[in-house]
Amino acid sequence: MRTATINRKTAETDISLTLAHDGTGKASLTLPCGFLEHMLTLFAKHGRFDITLQCSGDTQVDYHHTVEDIGICLGKAFCEALGDKKGITRYGSFILPMDESLILSAVDLSGRSYLNFDVVLPSCQVGDFDTELVEEFWLAFVRECKANLHIKQLAGKNTHHIIEGIFKSTARSLKQAVAIDAAFAEEIPSTKGLL
Repeated sequence: MRTATINRKTAETDISLTLAHDGTGKASLTLPCGFLEHMLTLFAKHGRFDITLQCSGDTQVDYHHTVEDIGICLGKAFCEALGDKKGITRYGSFILPMDESLILSAVDLSGRSYLNFDVVLPSCQVGDFDTELVEEFWLAFVRECKANLHIKQLAGKNTHHIIEGIFKSTARSLKQAVAIDAAFAEEIPSTKGLL
C-alpha cells in the first residue's frame, strides 16, 4: 500500500493527515474551513485517493495558515507515499469542464517544484473563503510534493465553478501521474535514474 501519514503542529495549526494513493476516493475530513473541506472531498473522489484529515487552526485570524499548512501536509504525503517512484506513470493531464468553466491541469512528478497558476477568479471570496488562498494551497502542495504543476483556466465566469474545476482536474491529473505502469513497474521513469 502506498500510504503516508503526516503530523504537523505549529503555533498556528495542528494537522494530522493520512493519504493512500491506491484508494477508493474516501474522504474523512475534519477542518474548520467548509469550502476547503468541500474541495478536498471532491479531490479525493476524483483522484481515487483516500484522505483522512484532522485540522485545527487560528481561524480567528483568517484561513490562510490553515489552507497553506494543509497544502504542505498533502504535498508531503503525496511525495512520501510514492517512495522511490519506481513504476509510476509520472505525467498526467486533464481538461475538465465544470458548467461554463473549463480547466486544464498538467503535472510532472519530476522531483522539481514549480507552479504555473494561470487563473482569473472573478470574486475575491466564496462564502467566507478568500479565493486568493487557492493559489497558496497549490503552491504549498508543489513545494512539498516536488512536482511541476500547471493549472490553466480556459473558460469560466463563476468563481465557485472555476475553483471546483481546478481541484477536480488536478486530482485527475495526479491520479494518472501516480498510477503504476505495469510494463515499467521496476523502472524509474527518468533517463537520470532518479526522480
